[in-house]
Amino acid sequence: MSKASNRPLRAVLFVPATNSRALEKARGLRADAVILDLEDAVGAGQKAAARQNAIGAAKSFAPRLTAIRVNAAGTPWHQDDMAAAVAARADAIVLPKVNGPEDIAAARAVAGAIPLWAMIETPRAVLDVDRIAQAGATCLVLGANDLLHALDGRHQPGRANLALAMSLCVLAARAAGIAVLDSVHNQIDDVEGFAAACEQARDFGFDGKTIIHPDQIEPALTAFSPSAPDIEQARRVLAAFDAHPGGGAVALDGRMLEDLDADLARRTLMRAGL
Repeated sequence: MSKASNRPLRAVLFVPATNSRALEKARGLRADAVILDLEDAVGAGQKAAARQNAIGAAKSFAPRLTAIRVNAAGTPWHQDDMAAAVAARADAIVLPKVNGPEDIAAARAVAGAIPLWAMIETPRAVLDVDRIAQAGATCLVLGANDLLHALDGRHQPGRANLALAMSLCVLAARAAGIAVLDSVHNQIDDVEGFAAACEQARDFGFDGKTIIHPDQIEPALTAFSPSAPDIEQARRVLAAFDAHPGGGAVALDGRMLEDLDADLARRTLMRAGL
């Protein structure tokens, strides 16, 4: 469950704001949230049209959360994009190429109370991610493609070269009490690789994953949702503590449980909507 929105953010789908067919299809999909993209997926000659489409479409995806990714500060489109996102009353504004807390402050002056999601996709952002989170971002989004480009790095199947950035994003988000989303998986036909990336992200502590294709929705929802055995075990853990109120550590299945185990069990049920 995202602390940024009090809604789950397990599968967050990027949709190009210029693609009318994709926008229409997205309304019937089970993604937890939709990001209407004005940036990477939109060519320079289509920016104005994408902006108008986003204004018209932003409220048509309810009850799912709808965010708008604007073009980065310093580009010719940023100010108009920010104004459009505010006019559309987006549920969140996604800020690409954030470098430091000053970028959050500048966007906040325009966005007012609209939540700001900061994309962590530059070396400076990774090194300053804690200050970005503390500056008022409500969600951190790892952007691995741009980050690896900036590092002159390459994608690796196990993402060992991204492990530090992943950990820092999760650490900063948890310290600030906000949500954190993993980066997209580029190979849409790589079913096993995508499932492994989701599992890895969940193990790191991410709340969910940004995705680029409808076929990635269900695997992401599954990976970031407690399984039936997880739910049953959480209930057994809490029942064991309820049976020994005030008793401190309790035993279950030959294992000693502490208060943190009860807390983890409660989080599991919360993520399951129970």
